[in-house]
Amino acid sequence: MIRPGLYGIADASFGDPVLLGRALLAGGAGSLQLRCKDWSVAEVAEAARALQPACRRADVPLILNDHLVLVAAGLGDGVHLGQDDGQVDRGALPPGTLVGRSTHDLAQVHGAEADYVGFGPVFETTTKAAGDARGLAALASACKHATVPVVAIGGVTLARLPRVQEAGAQAWAVIGAILRCADVAAAARGFAPSSEEGRSLEVGLGELGFGI
Repeated sequence: MIRPGLYGIADASFGDPVLLGRALLAGGAGSLQLRCKDWSVAEVAEAARALQPACRRADVPLILNDHLVLVAAGLGDGVHLGQDDGQVDRGALPPGTLVGRSTHDLAQVHGAEADYVGFGPVFETTTKAAGDARGLAALASACKHATVPVVAIGGVTLARLPRVQEAGAQAWAVIGAILRCADVAAAARGFAPSSEEGRSLEVGLGELGFGI
């Protein structure tokens, strides 16, 4: 199960996803997704192997975006899929594998056979081409009717976070508002529960590669 709070996304379009992932862990992310669009399977596998030790030390699940074949081979703790990525044969996955699914309306929330759903974009965003903003009312409806945890995504900022929490989201995925900052770990701390801050010490400051 994903943890409440910050759902970190180490997005390769913002830089080295391994360094970004380690900084997100240092900042208190409760879950970490590795997102490397247009990378080869071999490149994604290499990045995942590099991130796994830090995730293990922090006791945070490493979730791969799209690469079901790598997760089926035992790399990572879960997979996150879009609406067009087909169904998942859980029998082909290691026991306990997390499955997440992106959703954009209530029908997709109801139809998602997943352990958690990402819902959005809640607000306007330029990070992902995911259509028009759904708004807080739609997020609240998704949280009310979902039978699994809901991760809010799309345009989430510190100023908007209290309203996202009030809508019932158990977690929130933040990309631009964190990864565009010079100090990624410090920016992540603002979105992470205070109880998670101590876990940053477990990641090891020396392996981050840049200041936190």
